[in-house]
Order: sequence, then C-alpha cells, then structure tokens
Amino acid sequence: MDEKSNKVNEALAFPLGERFQADLEKALESGGAVIAMADLDRFLQVNEGFGSDEGDRVLIEAGLTLKNSLAQGAAVYRYGGDEFGILFLDNPEKEDVFLALEKIRSGCAIKLPDGSAVTFTMGIACAPDDAAAAGELIRKAEGAMYRGKLAGGNRVCFPREDKMVPKTTHYTAEQLKRLTKLSGREGVGEAALLREALDALLKKYDV
Repeated sequence: MDEKSNKVNEALAFPLGERFQADLEKALESGGAVIAMADLDRFLQVNEGFGSDEGDRVLIEAGLTLKNSLAQGAAVYRYGGDEFGILFLDNPEKEDVFLALEKIRSGCAIKLPDGSAVTFTMGIACAPDDAAAAGELIRKAEGAMYRGKLAGGNRVCFPREDKMVPKTTHYTAEQLKRLTKLSGREGVGEAALLREALDALLKKYDV
C-alpha cells in the first residue's frame, strides 16, 4: 500500500476491503444482507487538477460524510482508491437504504478549491434477491454504481433488473406515516406490506 493510501486510511481508520468481504460473508451466514458501493465522481480530475493533498482531503471528507450520515446499523469500509463499501448490519428494506443514500448524495457539501461540488455515485444490492454469495453481491452493487457513472454520475442505482421505484414518488406523506405505523405494529417490513396490497389489488381485478 502506498504512502498516499496509508495517509487516508490512518485518518479515516476504516476497516478495509478484505474485512468488508469477511463481514459480509458472516452476515450472509445469518440470513440476508444489504450493501452499497459508493465512488467519487471524476476523482482522477481532482488529483490532476488540484494535487494529491487535495485528493486526500476530499477522500477523508467523503468517508466521514458517509460514516456520520448513516445510522448506527451501517458500517463503512475503505474498499480501495476512492471507493467505499457499506454494509447495513440490521438488514433494512432496500428502499429505506435508497432513501438514506439519496439524502447523503443530494446533501453532500464537499467543495473543491474552485467552488465546484464533489459528488457520489452509489450502487445498492441485496441478498438473496440480487445474489447469494458475497463476491457476486459486491459485483452487483458495483455494476449498478458503474452504470450510474455511465449515465452521468451523481446518482444512486439498483442492479439493472430491479424495477423498484421509490415509494415517495407515489404516496402521500400521510399514507407513508400510516404505513410506517402499521409496519411497526405488525412487525412486517414496509416493502412486504406494499407487495401484499398490490397482490390484493391484482386479485381484485383478476390480473
């Protein structure tokens, strides 16, 4: 590992990529898992345009932004270069992970010396829906992330086959509040309740 990588790793004190894979494998043994891969957009241009010290500063601020913005049930890892891995230890609903990461992405306040904004692109994957093995799950999350970069970056993406649309697009605040209350009362995830409601609707109209 070079001196530059050591400097960032020491400042962040994050576990590294090998630990990410090991912790993910342990989580998968206990059931499902949700992960995300996060990468800084156009980071090479930061190093080339402003120097490696500025690149280090951006990496450190980016890592701290992720760590400080996520709930206690999430662990952040320095996966390599300007890429971070996130393991959601309490196995939340995929949609809730999307909303949490979207809030981080849209609220990122890191600036470069010329005043331009630093942005993230992130990819989400969950087991067993997207993959069952740790390595394949990471590849799915990275694939979603790279697809987001090809589309222009500064976005949160799911694997290509996932057609889910954020529930906030379709429901009122009052409906979402009542859904959250029902989920807590019944001990059932919100996504599972929404699927149950959709199944009832399709059955009603014989579709």
